[in-house]
Amino acid sequence: MNDWPAGRNGDRDERDRPDDGYGRGSAQARPEGAQRMRHVQRQQPPRPAVPPPGRRPGTPAPPVPGVPPQHAQGHDTYGGFDSGFNTGQVYGSPAGPAGPGGPTQPPSGPGRPGRAPGPAPDWRRRIKVGSIVLVSALLVTTVATYFWADSKVRREVDLAKVIERPKEGDCTTYLIVGSDSREGMSAEEKKKLHTGSAEGKRTDSMMILAKCSSGNTMISLPRDSDVEIPSFVGSQSGKKFAGEGRRVKLNAAYAEDGPELLVRTVEHNTGLRIDHYAEIGFAGFANIVDALGGVELDIEKAFKDEKSGADFQAGKQTLNGEQSLAFVRTRYAFAESDLQRTKNQQKFLSALASQAATPGTVLNPFSLYPMLGAGLDTLIVDKDMGLWDMGQMFFAMKGVNGGDGVSMNMPISGQRGGNLVWDKAKVQQLVKQIQNDEKVTVRGQ
Repeated sequence: MNDWPAGRNGDRDERDRPDDGYGRGSAQARPEGAQRMRHVQRQQPPRPAVPPPGRRPGTPAPPVPGVPPQHAQGHDTYGGFDSGFNTGQVYGSPAGPAGPGGPTQPPSGPGRPGRAPGPAPDWRRRIKVGSIVLVSALLVTTVATYFWADSKVRREVDLAKVIERPKEGDCTTYLIVGSDSREGMSAEEKKKLHTGSAEGKRTDSMMILAKCSSGNTMISLPRDSDVEIPSFVGSQSGKKFAGEGRRVKLNAAYAEDGPELLVRTVEHNTGLRIDHYAEIGFAGFANIVDALGGVELDIEKAFKDEKSGADFQAGKQTLNGEQSLAFVRTRYAFAESDLQRTKNQQKFLSALASQAATPGTVLNPFSLYPMLGAGLDTLIVDKDMGLWDMGQMFFAMKGVNGGDGVSMNMPISGQRGGNLVWDKAKVQQLVKQIQNDEKVTVRGQ
């Protein structure tokens, strides 16, 4: 059957052609010869995305002259079968529903042509899985940080060697010592920090921090305090030395036999049991401050001291490590000498703790790790002191600075041979209040 209109294939109409038997089946003797069909070049229809001028989008294009109308596959007007003309569909596509040779599946989803729509994403499950991964990562990081930091702590002080200890109280007490140790410092650093080059180490500051539920108390112990050296067991020799009633400056106890004798002397002269010991040297102190980016401090009155390198103006300012060390070491610029210095030390340590024990520092690895690395290398503590105890110590110092506690010097009643004599009655009252976890009402200089 021929679908071409009459007069377009160069042959006569069937009604005008004689019945010569060709094309009428296999009953004829000769096979049907090849029929010549005139080639017709199909014109390209205009692109639907850009309609010709004058025609609105969505309006079907007019028929092209000389081209027969096209029909969908399988729906020809001549007998209902395929006419064989290409309707523009791609045949044989594996995406077609009829398999090879079938028509293609039209796009079934926005932005996803040729794909069947899938199930909607389960956001609850995704959030749950993401939360589990995040919590696991934080847990692993926290545990790794703990063991890393714990491995750097120098637990060198054995309080088990301290004899004849007072009874335990309701508060947790720390003896915090700043030493003039120059361990690990280069000649250039010693010159920059004005530390000198003395061998060995001595105490440059001492204070008791009592962490109580009734409020935290920080008590500075002037190094010129007049105290008695009691009987003790040597930290290195293990030999017991009997008490001879010797009265010395408090820092002499540290110089004689180290931290263990210092703890023994403080306990003997106060009656207060020391639970933990913490000591840091010059280099570690300055490095912690620099790791934090400096410590902001409000200096009430300008002062200058050539020996410590201090040169400060009054007002709020941020001190770096070198300036901070000069601030806490200065004594000759003040009329009260060591008493004023201990007040400055308390003020600075509280400000340092307030800045170190903040979420911005603790939760920021770029601040936390440098600070821990700078401080833990030179921090010396007792054998029973863990990272949790150190954290409690810092937060207790922060509480004192926040107005939730008391900072003071040990009450002084006078002097003896240039040494500062403690007020025994006030000291006993102070110790009793701390032991019983009572609000501290005693005040010192």
